[in-house]
Amino acid sequence: MRLDKLLSERGVASRSELRHIIRAGRVSVNGVPETAPERRVDPGTDSVSLDGKEILRSRFRYFMMDKPAGVLSVTEDRKQQTVLDLLPPELRRLGLFPVGRLDKDTSGLLLLTNDGDFAHRVISPKSGVEKRYRAEVDGVPDEGDVRAFAGGILLADGTRCLPAALEIGGGNVCHVTVMEGKYHQVKRMLASRGKPVLTLRRLSVGELELGEDLGPGGFRELGAEDLCKVLKAWPIGK
Repeated sequence: MRLDKLLSERGVASRSELRHIIRAGRVSVNGVPETAPERRVDPGTDSVSLDGKEILRSRFRYFMMDKPAGVLSVTEDRKQQTVLDLLPPELRRLGLFPVGRLDKDTSGLLLLTNDGDFAHRVISPKSGVEKRYRAEVDGVPDEGDVRAFAGGILLADGTRCLPAALEIGGGNVCHVTVMEGKYHQVKRMLASRGKPVLTLRRLSVGELELGEDLGPGGFRELGAEDLCKVLKAWPIGK
């Protein structure tokens, strides 16, 4: 692969910017300064540095974001703000996309990646990846709701949801854990029990928890340990 193309795909800078950077001698390949943007490099074996700092990474990238309410979980929209709009330009060039979706008015943990295989495994019910939510509802959840969720909710349109866990949190608060992501699923399940959702926030995916350190719109890149919390024994660096 061309050196400038490789670095562009890694989100370092645009192709035009990289041509100037490389010709200025700021990039080294295997420790040797390189001034030709068209130089062919092997992402699997060559070491590439910018200003002495190693920058070559796997082509797949993984991030977690604390999605704010009011932002769309899509890659682009002409009229409304999307989660990718919250990222700096160098990350928007990586081809990232949301792993599943959170409704516009739902906040919390959202994964972003450019790895389609990883995204499919997280979303697929066959993988058994649990997603946990905190919900405030209009009403007071009770033990009847807990039993109904455990048995699998049948929605009004005939959709059968897999068994899910509902934990009573006190007052109008409850926690819901599901292993699938049907359209508006958590909201529809609670509404079917006469408990329409007022606010909804995703707290965790697998064993990866959001916490409160990022803040609305905040994000960070995930490491190998984080990915293993999402999918056990995930082949990091494949």
